[in-house]
Amino acid sequence: MGSGFGYSAYWMAKALQKPEASIICTDGSQENADRAADYLARGGIADHIDYRVGNALEIIDETEGEFDIIYNDIDKDGYPEAFHKAIPRLRSGGLFITDNMLWMGRVVTQEPGGPPEGLDEREQWFHAATIGVRELTRLLYSSPDVFTTIIPLRDGVSVAVKR
Repeated sequence: MGSGFGYSAYWMAKALQKPEASIICTDGSQENADRAADYLARGGIADHIDYRVGNALEIIDETEGEFDIIYNDIDKDGYPEAFHKAIPRLRSGGLFITDNMLWMGRVVTQEPGGPPEGLDEREQWFHAATIGVRELTRLLYSSPDVFTTIIPLRDGVSVAVKR
């Protein structure tokens, strides 16, 4: 979910152990999809990738079956909805991995509540994103359906294992 130009998908595809296994990538940008197609073809793994342009939260609803891993890197204000859509779709023992869980320290430093007055559009976006990351953190640690840890590597990665 939120594949950009396919960097994470590249490494996941390199780890696939079954020839029939595949990775579904989603991104809202056709430009990213085009860059990913080139990048993944040069990496020799394009045959394992199904790249879909559109809203990841809609694409997961349109996709059948269970998943072994769902990697979440969509716009951060959508993180809570991603959790609610992804967890039921994971097999038991499956992983829900989310990037940017420390969110440049904003999850700790941003004041709770609505955005302060006078924020420009960019800061309003960051404020909403921070609220999304905080809410996902609450969901991950309060849900009986997953066991979660946050790895403080770079901007933080959470790994939740479905029970």
